[in-house]
Amino acid sequence: MAAPGLAQTATTDALPAAEPARPRTVPASAPSGDILVTARRRSETVQKVPLAISVLDARAIDATGSFNVLKLTQIQPSLQFYSTNPRNTTVNIRGLGQPFGLINDGIEPGVGFYIDQVYYARPGSATFDFLDIERVEVLRGPQGTLYGKNTTAGAISITSKAPSFTPEGQIEVSAGNLGFVQGKASVSGPLSDTVAIRIGGSATKRDGTIHNVTTNADVNAQDNLGVRGTLLYKPTETFKLTLSGDYNRQNPDCCVQIYVRTGPTQRPLNRQFAALAAAFNYRPPSTNAFDRVTDLDGRLEAKQIIGGASLRAEWDVGPGTLTSVTAWRFWDWTPSNDRDFTGLPITTVSQNPSKQDQYTQELRYAGNSGTLDYVGGLYAFYQKIDTTGSQVQGSAASRWLLNPGNVAVGSAGCATPTTAACNPAVLNGLTSLNDIHFKNTSLAAFGQITWHVTDRLRLQPGARVNYDKKTGSYVSTVTNGTGTALTADQLGVLAPQSYQPSFSDWNLSGDFTASFDVARDVLAYATYAKSFKSGGINLSGLPLNAANTGVDLTTQTVKPESVNHYEVGLKSQFLDRRVTFNLAGFWTDVKNYQATVNNGQITVIRGYLANAGKVRTRGIEADASFRPSSQLSLYASGAFTDAKYVKFVNAPCPPELAGGNPALNGATPAPAGVPGLSPLVCDISGQWLPGVSRWAASHGGEYRVPAQLFGDSEFFFGYDGSYRSKFSSNPSRSASTDIAGYYLGNIRAGIRVNRTWEVYGWVRNVFDKDYYEVLATQSGSTGLVVGQPADPRTYGATLKARF
Repeated sequence: MAAPGLAQTATTDALPAAEPARPRTVPASAPSGDILVTARRRSETVQKVPLAISVLDARAIDATGSFNVLKLTQIQPSLQFYSTNPRNTTVNIRGLGQPFGLINDGIEPGVGFYIDQVYYARPGSATFDFLDIERVEVLRGPQGTLYGKNTTAGAISITSKAPSFTPEGQIEVSAGNLGFVQGKASVSGPLSDTVAIRIGGSATKRDGTIHNVTTNADVNAQDNLGVRGTLLYKPTETFKLTLSGDYNRQNPDCCVQIYVRTGPTQRPLNRQFAALAAAFNYRPPSTNAFDRVTDLDGRLEAKQIIGGASLRAEWDVGPGTLTSVTAWRFWDWTPSNDRDFTGLPITTVSQNPSKQDQYTQELRYAGNSGTLDYVGGLYAFYQKIDTTGSQVQGSAASRWLLNPGNVAVGSAGCATPTTAACNPAVLNGLTSLNDIHFKNTSLAAFGQITWHVTDRLRLQPGARVNYDKKTGSYVSTVTNGTGTALTADQLGVLAPQSYQPSFSDWNLSGDFTASFDVARDVLAYATYAKSFKSGGINLSGLPLNAANTGVDLTTQTVKPESVNHYEVGLKSQFLDRRVTFNLAGFWTDVKNYQATVNNGQITVIRGYLANAGKVRTRGIEADASFRPSSQLSLYASGAFTDAKYVKFVNAPCPPELAGGNPALNGATPAPAGVPGLSPLVCDISGQWLPGVSRWAASHGGEYRVPAQLFGDSEFFFGYDGSYRSKFSSNPSRSASTDIAGYYLGNIRAGIRVNRTWEVYGWVRNVFDKDYYEVLATQSGSTGLVVGQPADPRTYGATLKARF
């Protein structure tokens, strides 16, 4: 059972140029088995590479509507992608990658993202629309030897179309409901006998899917623009230079999470959502999230500008190729959010504008000699992030965040107006200005050898040594707008902080793979990998110390993750290569898993980082494709993933065990959901990891009918379906934040003529399934659960022309 295009392989910090994959009119799992990938830093047939990889070529991407990483999750069962806004983006594979919760700049993701051999350090900087893509490779499992420390869960590698010395071009226009309009265009050709150029651009606009009754505007819209240019200089057959540059701008009215439900907490009943809302005579505009309305009163903005340039030199020297990849990337993020998720002035401003610059340099040599294939190289990375965040409390914050003791809360207001919680002025205007800086330097040397012991048996050892140094600064300045000293109530909500964390360490990654050709088109392999994800520093504020007299400086850093990974697989083709069937079984243990926790303060918006004892993910993946005739192509993929905390004894508690006064000195906490004392931490050993379904699958196909309309043409009909079982949307699992399983279907039908133009109609989410992409809880343990409803049914048409 195979997603559109599949295979299996190993990886790197950057990838070499490959021969272009043969264009297909169906998902890239053609029975001929000649899909080419570059996951081992050389161009290879995917069925001959001994590790798990799924491949999508340009036609599969277009056919399935996978125009960004988020859409890939519907056809890649082992891939999970969550984004409440571009900065708070999480990409996981097999349940691992990055902890759930608001992003902390001080750690790195566990799924590497690469475009044309260049690493993108922030997942948010990879949320733009695909532009002029040749193929996408999703590499599953640790890839630390060649890709480096950022790939303990896997990697996503995207290869753009290269400049051509034969003139060519393509134009694509799509339109649909919700005001959806998308245009793409690219052109390529020679400037001289030795220089070729390729230029592409795309623009996407779509109305929002949620209506804000406060502003009378539709939000969660799309407004994307991207351009990319590439120059190829090829003076000889043995040397070439590729210079690329790109610019992407996104400026949508985004991003909101809206009322879903309320659940019980241990906060006093008069401090939970229903009573607090009644005190303000407040009602959400709807208690059904799929009415898709909100009343948020804060300014919304999710503007980001992404771009950079790279220079790749490739020179055939001796028995191999010497490659140099030099790159610079930038990411400017300008947000504004409504973090109380209501139309009340509780937290009126919450934003963390951020600017990132990164520089990378890789030098490697790949070749072969006799029975040995080899690759080795050096890698350097430098990253700088500057963030100037702010948080401002409004006139409703006192009632919402402070504890008034035993006063009655109702629609008439406080029984004792002199109580701080009943005085709007106590927190109104309380402001935190956060000045955050981060520098990250990484150096590495790596190498991998494939020894062809016989014509059928290969042994592949590899190793990578890596050095990391991270330094940061976090300064939070808090004022109350009156110029007076901060009161105890104000300090309990926003406290000044200043600290300068640092981290440095060496680590060694390695792997060993044995592969054996059982038959001509049957490959068996087994892999062991020892991998690391670099340690990090906390840059979202620290918890208070035990005496509540200052921050706990022992929590400034987190330890590296240590990964032990085992995998076996079988890759096969039969019936004259019309059937491809691949199977992989894996077991991954992660020690010192980096997780987001909290400090028990009900007013905290952002948690901090800590190490869980151990997590484990294990499972089985199956991929297949079948072409019973030249007119019909079918594919299917399935994954069973058992991902859980093996040991996490100091975890944040779920909502039903939070919000009360702390159970100090051995006091007994109240039962779950009953107001009273709350445990300081919870033992969630044995619980599911968030964001990953135990069962996930995708399937589909395309049927074509030859015709002579307008020349050599064909009518086609395609269907793609995907399923996910229930999964947790909270770091500590709670019934309030579980997301129910769902099935989605997409269809398309149209005509292709002379392989030069095509027109087709499409419907995505054809059954109009209501489901959530993510759920979260409101800070303060009020019991409010908010969510991000996924797109409803959308439909439209696309016209393409090639020349």
